[in-house]
Amino acid sequence: MSTQNPEVLFVLNPVSGDIDKSELEHTIAGICAEHGRHARFFHTTGEQDVTQLERTLQEGNYQAVFAAGGDGTANLVAQVARQVAVPMGIIPLGSGNGLSKDLGITQDVVQALELVWSHRERAIDTLSVSGHFSVHLADLGFNALVVERFSHGDTRGPGAYVRIAMQEFLSYEPAVYRIETDQETFEGPAFMVTIANGNTFGSNVIINPEGKLDDGWFEICLIEPFPGTAALGILYQLYTENFDSSAYTRRLRCQRASISVPGQQQVLVQVDGEPLTVASPVTVEISSRSLQVLGPASEQVDY
Repeated sequence: MSTQNPEVLFVLNPVSGDIDKSELEHTIAGICAEHGRHARFFHTTGEQDVTQLERTLQEGNYQAVFAAGGDGTANLVAQVARQVAVPMGIIPLGSGNGLSKDLGITQDVVQALELVWSHRERAIDTLSVSGHFSVHLADLGFNALVVERFSHGDTRGPGAYVRIAMQEFLSYEPAVYRIETDQETFEGPAFMVTIANGNTFGSNVIINPEGKLDDGWFEICLIEPFPGTAALGILYQLYTENFDSSAYTRRLRCQRASISVPGQQQVLVQVDGEPLTVASPVTVEISSRSLQVLGPASEQVDY
């Protein structure tokens, strides 16, 4: 690919996070021009975004494509970037930005733009969750319910998520799950079941502290039902990379899995921040090192 006058495509989600994007394109274009790059823009609309973005990338000669949004935008860009073999970067503009954090990308927008001209390219794993592409985290149970409520709310940002979580926690009833992997089987109640390719939720909860994005494995992280008196202790452990130290947590490491809720034909799942209703059982498979991503050049990030 020619390096003269390289073009970079930025995929913008106009509604992600709670950030004012009115001057964003001007800022991105100006900074890129200062470093000899031409910025082009693609705006998501929620209608045929995958098809339209794939066509745009195929018709152009882009050095890289950047997801300028949250984890949902990153998911969209990742699945297309993988198909057309264009490396992907992230400018974090969402409510959580969990994948960008796991990649070691700064949460400062202007500083994150340095990835356009200074980066390290790496290949990471991706997942298929009942046929839906995932690059970071998916789950069933409590968090999936909160994400679904959050997606239908009028307010974005971490504060809105926390408020909904506190409201739902008071009345939430854990379900019973049957999980069959290529390594082991689990059956029992769980507060939430997280399918983890990465480590950290956008809320900075570290659900999978030892997971790696490029090792060819994913983890199923279970939080089993717990008494109300244990809630703060569990939350503290999740924020301090001590998931495995709780009596109410369990991890299953695998490459394939089937997750069902006995008696339910459909279940609610969130995939990279997007709520979906899928048939039970939920099937999960990993595709090793199938996506090229751009990370910071100055950090030795252990993916």
